Amino acid sequence: MISQFFVLSQRGDNIVFRDYRGDVQKGSAEIFFRKVKFWKEDGEEEAEAPPVFNVDGVNYFHVKVVGLLFVATMRTNISPSLVLELLQRIARVIKDYLGVLNEDSLRKNFVLVYELLDEVIDFGYVQTTSTEVLKSYVFNEPIAVDAGRLPPLGPASLFMQGSKRMPGTAITKSVVANEPGGHKREEIFVDIIEKISVTFSSSGYILTSEIDGTIQMKSYLTGNPEIRLALNDDLTIGSGGTSIYGYGGSSGSGGVILDDCNFHESVHLDSFDVDRTLSLVPPDGEFPVMNYRITQEFKPPFRINTLIEEAGQLRAEVILKIRAEFLSNITANTVVVQMPLPKYTTRVSFELEPGAVGQTTDFKESNKRLEWSLKKILGGSEHTLRAKLTFSQELHGNITKEAGPVSMTFTIPMYNPSRLQVKYLQIAKKSKTNPYRWVRYVTQANSYVARL
Repeated sequence: MISQFFVLSQRGDNIVFRDYRGDVQKGSAEIFFRKVKFWKEDGEEEAEAPPVFNVDGVNYFHVKVVGLLFVATMRTNISPSLVLELLQRIARVIKDYLGVLNEDSLRKNFVLVYELLDEVIDFGYVQTTSTEVLKSYVFNEPIAVDAGRLPPLGPASLFMQGSKRMPGTAITKSVVANEPGGHKREEIFVDIIEKISVTFSSSGYILTSEIDGTIQMKSYLTGNPEIRLALNDDLTIGSGGTSIYGYGGSSGSGGVILDDCNFHESVHLDSFDVDRTLSLVPPDGEFPVMNYRITQEFKPPFRINTLIEEAGQLRAEVILKIRAEFLSNITANTVVVQMPLPKYTTRVSFELEPGAVGQTTDFKESNKRLEWSLKKILGGSEHTLRAKLTFSQELHGNITKEAGPVSMTFTIPMYNPSRLQVKYLQIAKKSKTNPYRWVRYVTQANSYVARL
């Protein structure tokens, strides 16, 4: 059971606070933020607080969503995964109702947010997290926030920037409010979001590779019509080509092979084994149609090459080179390369390639980490960074044992390494106007690491 729920800003401001049981002290939000901000572990000066920790007999659970901290407290023992999933679902429900989830929208819609919380949780017990069910009990209308002033948040917002594929305000609409004039734009969004994990050996070979994928849907269609979503014909579940029911289905070499998958409760699988088509009546709000996992080896979007050379007793040079392995009409955004350096590193000077634009470098002295940020990377391009290190003591042994590994984070819109595709999106509804259909792809780095 939940004792308290609150939402904090990045500065620690208390935006939303609800005390359900009164068995946790009132200053818990301040205690939590101070603990998270100055978390120390194993003598390190800086460390990231775990999602679950205990202070003076109070369990604190938290998730970070678009820079906001969603927190639950309790004194009893409960499954951490249950509470963390609940916090994610509360954030999703609030986003469904407000259209935009940020500090400004929460402050402007605090009455609606508190009404939602009172229906989602009653005396600490969860009642429902379904946007569709809540529509029968929540009556306040959301106050719209000007989306033009918002910073891009999350993978879906990347499609707002210079894209002609969809309107810029598409992801900032509430699922319960009509547009000005009382009209509602008929449209549906399907996002294929893939988070990839790759580990390279020191010689550049792939040691491990995995894809965690989600087909996410958000519907603005009136009347809740039935949707038919067709996937690749050569899609196979399991290496043996088994069907979703386990009886044996279509298989083929070179196709898309999913290790396993699961579906939303609204999805009907009657014809999935025959033609790989999912049929469903989408509930209100954003929800995952299908989650899947792939461990078959795939072509990684980036190659990382690292060279470390000693340049004297107190000096060394690091050369980092990254190459984009995707097509030139695709662009990766917000690329960040990080590399831990030896603990006795005192100074780092950087040298970028001539004509480098949108690139920044930094040496995080507190945790001895090199950071290289690239705003954009075009497919097929190659970028190099040289870093000259200065040490406070002489080198002892192999420097590569005290540095690395190199890690990357990135987001690549309209690209997915699994090759899972939506063939067509069919709406079983007779309407005077043809609803807009948007199918989008995005790839993000979950863990992208190269050993030295």
